[in-house]
Amino acid sequence: MAITKTTEIIKIEVIGKWAVQVATDTIIKEDSVEISRTRHRHTLVPYLSNYKIKKVNNSYVADLDSNNKRQWTHTATDISGEDVSVRAIANAAWTDDIKTKYKEFVESQEI
Repeated sequence: MAITKTTEIIKIEVIGKWAVQVATDTIIKEDSVEISRTRHRHTLVPYLSNYKIKKVNNSYVADLDSNNKRQWTHTATDISGEDVSVRAIANAAWTDDIKTKYKEFVESQEI
């Protein structure tokens, strides 16, 4: 009685303008007969974006620039651990224009 566990990427899709969603199935087989399948999804976006904060009177508040705007840090999403097909789709979808629009979108949101 041999039990095996494999994973398969079932779907890769671009959602909206910049989100890449990946669906992966984990398959358990006993003697080559599937006995279990579990789906996991995760979504990738071009950047991990955060605004700078500072501590004022024991509270954390946005660190504003001279124009009274939040200061943002955008760190490119590390996709090096993703499957080669996921990396190819993300790299094709995330053009320079899309990356710029993503940053603008994030910075326009009220938090």
